[in-house]
Amino acid sequence: MSSMGVVSTCFCVRSFVHVLKLGVQKMGYSQLHTASRCAAKNHYEVLVLGGGSGGITMSARMKRKVGAENVAVVEPHEKHYYQPMWTLVGAGAKQLATSGRPTASVIPSGVQWIKSRVTELDPDKNCIRLADDKKISYKYLIIALGLQLHYEKIKGLPEGFNYPKIGSNYSVHTVEKTWKALQDFKEGNAIFTFPNTPVKCGGAPQKIMYLSEAYLSKTGKRSKANIIFNTSLGSIFTVQKYADRLLEIIKGRNITVNYKHNLIEVRADKQEAVFENLDTPGVTEVYQYEMLHVTPPMGPPDVIMNSPVSDAAGWLDVDKETLQHKKYSNVFGIGDCTNLPTSKTAAAIAAQSAVLDKTISSVMKSQLPTKKYDGYTSCPIVTGYNRVILAEFDYNSQPLETFPIDQSKERLLMYYMKADVMPFLYWNGLLKGYWGGPAPIRKLLHLGLK
Repeated sequence: MSSMGVVSTCFCVRSFVHVLKLGVQKMGYSQLHTASRCAAKNHYEVLVLGGGSGGITMSARMKRKVGAENVAVVEPHEKHYYQPMWTLVGAGAKQLATSGRPTASVIPSGVQWIKSRVTELDPDKNCIRLADDKKISYKYLIIALGLQLHYEKIKGLPEGFNYPKIGSNYSVHTVEKTWKALQDFKEGNAIFTFPNTPVKCGGAPQKIMYLSEAYLSKTGKRSKANIIFNTSLGSIFTVQKYADRLLEIIKGRNITVNYKHNLIEVRADKQEAVFENLDTPGVTEVYQYEMLHVTPPMGPPDVIMNSPVSDAAGWLDVDKETLQHKKYSNVFGIGDCTNLPTSKTAAAIAAQSAVLDKTISSVMKSQLPTKKYDGYTSCPIVTGYNRVILAEFDYNSQPLETFPIDQSKERLLMYYMKADVMPFLYWNGLLKGYWGGPAPIRKLLHLGLK
């Protein structure tokens, strides 16, 4: 059964790549936002801000649409990381080095890499400003700037990471400290946190908890460990089907969950973590820890927050179905920086990229976008070193599963997909603009059952 599942998946992926290469259909009308262009030293037909998952994916798609010489990517960092792998890195199942590649190697051939940081967005003049005060103008702008980690909003961090016993899978600088803390665990509290903000992949803060529990069980230390999940949320997961199964696992493994508990301070020299009870603001509790995994508060990039393209909360304000900006019709967004009401995951970016590709094609033809993003996202919840619950769902927090099986069950096949298949798809499908999510696979598999 597992082998057949893998064969079917590979076949459907190849079919999907072929379908994408055929091109896009014509769609309806959208008025292009036009304004006087500011005096700029450089101009591109399509300017992409951000060299992460969304930015590289869309630059590859735009290269095929308008030609490489007409596309540029603004990205300051020399290294590109497949961040979903860091859950496994923090648990010792993967090496950090395998999660990163030089940015130069993932920029599509011929596309201009502007190695700088965006400091200002001026959509009324169709231009941006870079860190060196240089201005770049554009005809179409794709914003894929991700989000910011705010360790500094927790008192005692980030300097607390200089001490042992504390790590965080969300930063390249601290993910290996998680594995070190897990290896060095002797006895006491192993605490895992979830902040009072939107985060990358809502399931990730508890994935490392399950892996840590499995590691401590394997090494004979479980009986000396009190595993605690302190989350600012009021439930374990947003989708009830998966939440029910996770609660069974939590009960079976004797894990303590404290809801509405938000980490506000780390006293690393004393190995103390201070949490505020969100139901009774101002009331705090101090926990002694032997191991602490911190999921930091997160927020939109400053350059978006302080610009005309943001919503009231500072996120990029786009239409949730077309990913086109609500005010500036030649501006588009993808990924973590947007205010799309779905989980911020690489899987969501894949599905968004297929929709955004068609939206931009429509706008370029002065037509109305008709392809709609349904909020699809996926969270492979790693529950052990060989088991994963593959959670897939939409805007309404309803399951939107690819395979004709109960994906709320822990499965070995899904672990292999998480650990081996998805990284391959990421580097060779998504970043090259050929992987737009599993919707075609889902359709083929489910039609095959009829």
